[in-house]
Amino acid sequence: MSHVAELTGIATGDTPSGKEVPAAVLAARGEFLPIFVTDDQADAIRRGMAGDPFDRPLTHDLFVEMVAELGGAFDRVRIDDLREGTFYAKIDAQRYEAGEPEPLTFDARPSDAVAIAIRADCPIEVSDAVLDAAGRTAEELGVDGVDRDE
Repeated sequence: MSHVAELTGIATGDTPSGKEVPAAVLAARGEFLPIFVTDDQADAIRRGMAGDPFDRPLTHDLFVEMVAELGGAFDRVRIDDLREGTFYAKIDAQRYEAGEPEPLTFDARPSDAVAIAIRADCPIEVSDAVLDAAGRTAEELGVDGVDRDE
């Protein structure tokens, strides 16, 4: 089973070596899922969340615009696997052939999938298996004053 997640924002966390790195934080099933990303990926996600226009389209904006212009649509993003500390994602989309939808699924880095989802306004889903393995409570992440209902 999977759960629709909300992107709560970009936070920072410490690696085992003590270095601070950004993380996209998703909330689903009453838990938080931090997905560590690079500074560039964090910036792309932040810009998408803010809806800041650029003079020229950035990569994720260009991709979303091209898919739409070519008659495609994004259905959802799935964070559906976690192996050896690495999250895996899929982007479910569709294109139309002779007026009939043809489903398509693409492998993606979770950071790219999230950046696309916020620009395409499509849901982000997280599997139970991923949440079971990596979901954290507000207390574990040091988040204060958060009230999450199912």
